[in-house]
Amino acid sequence: MLLIYNFTNQKKAIFTAEYYDIIDYTMKEKTFFTATEKRELAVLYKKLYKLAGESISKEDIDKLKKYLISGGTEKKLKRNNFGMNPVIRDLQTALIVAEEIGMKGAALVGIMLHEIVKSGVLSLDEVKTEFGNDVASIIKGLVKTNDLYTKSPAIESENFRNLLLSFAEDMRVILIMIADRVNVMRRIKDTDNEEDRLKVANEAAYLYAPLAHKLGLYKLKSELEDLSLKYTRKETYYTIKEKLNETKKSRDKYIAAFIEPIQKKVSEAGLKFDIKGRTKSIHSIWNKIQKQKTAFENIYDLFAIRIIIDSEPDKEKQECWQAYSIVTDMYQPNPKRLRDWLSIPKSNGYESLHITVMGPDGKWVEVQIRTRRMDDIAERGLAAHWRYKGVKGESGLDEWLTSVREALENSDSDSLKMMDQFKMDLYEDEVFVFTPKGDLFKLPKGATVLDFAFHIHSKLGSKCIGARVNGKNVQLKQQLNSGDQVEIMTSNTQTPKRDWLKIVTTSKARTKIRQALKEMAATQLDFAKETLERKFKNRKIDYDEGVMMRLIKRLGYKVVTEFYQAIAEGSLEVNDVLDRYLEQQKRENESHEEVTYRSAEGYNLQQQVDDNNGSKEDVLVIDQDLKGIEFKLAKCCNPIYGDDVFGFVTVSGGIKVHRTDCPNADQMRDRFGYRFVKARWAGKSQGTQYPITLRIVGHDDIGIVTNITSIISKENDISLRAIGIDSNDGLFSGTLTIMVGDTGRLEALIKKLRTVKGVKQVSRS
Repeated sequence: MLLIYNFTNQKKAIFTAEYYDIIDYTMKEKTFFTATEKRELAVLYKKLYKLAGESISKEDIDKLKKYLISGGTEKKLKRNNFGMNPVIRDLQTALIVAEEIGMKGAALVGIMLHEIVKSGVLSLDEVKTEFGNDVASIIKGLVKTNDLYTKSPAIESENFRNLLLSFAEDMRVILIMIADRVNVMRRIKDTDNEEDRLKVANEAAYLYAPLAHKLGLYKLKSELEDLSLKYTRKETYYTIKEKLNETKKSRDKYIAAFIEPIQKKVSEAGLKFDIKGRTKSIHSIWNKIQKQKTAFENIYDLFAIRIIIDSEPDKEKQECWQAYSIVTDMYQPNPKRLRDWLSIPKSNGYESLHITVMGPDGKWVEVQIRTRRMDDIAERGLAAHWRYKGVKGESGLDEWLTSVREALENSDSDSLKMMDQFKMDLYEDEVFVFTPKGDLFKLPKGATVLDFAFHIHSKLGSKCIGARVNGKNVQLKQQLNSGDQVEIMTSNTQTPKRDWLKIVTTSKARTKIRQALKEMAATQLDFAKETLERKFKNRKIDYDEGVMMRLIKRLGYKVVTEFYQAIAEGSLEVNDVLDRYLEQQKRENESHEEVTYRSAEGYNLQQQVDDNNGSKEDVLVIDQDLKGIEFKLAKCCNPIYGDDVFGFVTVSGGIKVHRTDCPNADQMRDRFGYRFVKARWAGKSQGTQYPITLRIVGHDDIGIVTNITSIISKENDISLRAIGIDSNDGLFSGTLTIMVGDTGRLEALIKKLRTVKGVKQVSRS
């Protein structure tokens, strides 16, 4: 936060005096900054002083100094769950933003002021007045995202939507939050707070790394993935790291042998360039091991060769293809592995040629060819991309952000499905298709004709009946490939169908289809209501809301909208409804006339006593003390009352409850960490029993099975449902399925079973 105090060309003595002046003011409480933190503060401040240059004016520096002193003296700044000093943390984040992403000016001011605004020392309106709309926009996004993290170091599933909305409002907020997460991940390696570290690490992998990927921050993306693997799968991480170190000498030797002839030929061609070998990230190697289901030793493409050419702007493509020609003349290329992002860059501005060639000893080697400008964009992402004028790609990213906003702002969209689609969109490759006029459009890989129609315009999508792709008629579900020329065919009688949701793959198309279906349904319902009301008036029947509601229920409709929908679709005839309404009304009137009135003296209430001391159904408290939510117990781990559990939100929106030691928990957390919600048992377990399978191993002694079943039969509230025993060479192993109420009774039973002579092991499966 203190980077601002002097970024002008003042004398070093004045700069140093101002710096220590602020420390004196902001550290009235000496314990807030440790001696180590004070030394770190000085180092970070000097680095930022050099990096920021003149991107922040002297006037803004003076104002920032005033507000930072206020924040320090009012003692409103607090450390986070890991005990990190907020001033140091913001300085470190600002350094990453300036050094590794390349943003300065308003972004740095926003980083250092957001804690002051959050603590109430300064309002957003005052920020607008004194620092401008740019800084205020960044701070607004940072404060909103920070507020979502106040209760937990990782975002809860119900706040995921709000987090993405904050990101979509200002792209710089995404970049700063990615930098902050990288910073936090770097600093928590020695923390004792293992639980929060796991949460932060999992979120880094499933949210921030994909965002960094989408925005072109490939270096930070790899670091987030590697650190996440290090914290969540420590043994795996260090095993791969050690094996990489063991093979480093042979790998370096191979790279040198591969590069040497290329260097000679490219130099002879008159190109100025750098060439180097880069070992792939530990996380990407682990991914290959997982996907290929093989050992580390069988992974050959552990590294990539990068050729970086110093080219004039007008010769960039020519010289990259020249280098490509030299490499493929020397080594046999794999045509299926060519990736041409020179002709059509990615939407985040990434430009490069990727080829895979057969190197010495029959090993496949990936070669990346790009210019110095392209390499800067590849390393720094969007911030570098913005610095180069005339580069294609910005519009594609703007379209992506617009589609994110549209999906998030549609309150009726399924949040969970939207989250999954959002993550998919982050990593999706792109296809490039053309209109008959030659206009170029980018779509995610796997996009269909219907996706393309909605991508151009929602009205075109709603009227789409098919397309001509490369001159041939195709259906709505036809997937598009790069280079396809697509002409959308429409009909005025066409309307969106619910089945279309299964055809489209993009979140934008899904959102538009749902909106159209909702509008159509609303129109149909209004028409059905008007028709029914008109019929009532025509037949001069008085309308009674209560009678109608009871009739609707009697007809089998759970909600009123289903009833009106049936009328709109014609499956329920209006005149038939009126006839049934009159019958219902008559029946109710007659039943009232038959009521016999008796005195209280002769009335004897036969009441069935219900024991309410303990709930008949166990109560699960989901997330933040929410009760009464429908849930199901997961069959993979069979949780029972008393187990440590968590909730997992399914795609259909329901909650499945798993044990925390469920064998699937790690995989679920890696892929869908945002769907996890807290859960705990409450109330009492009386009245409910759960199926549990016990595995028993022991000596095959005479009567051992009888002894086991005898113990179970004597237990109150425990019943034996099934038993299976296998015997072999004097040993037996068996499974018992029992019904039990809670973990207390289960543990007591397991202890008793272990005392049976001959039983060696009893465990819950």
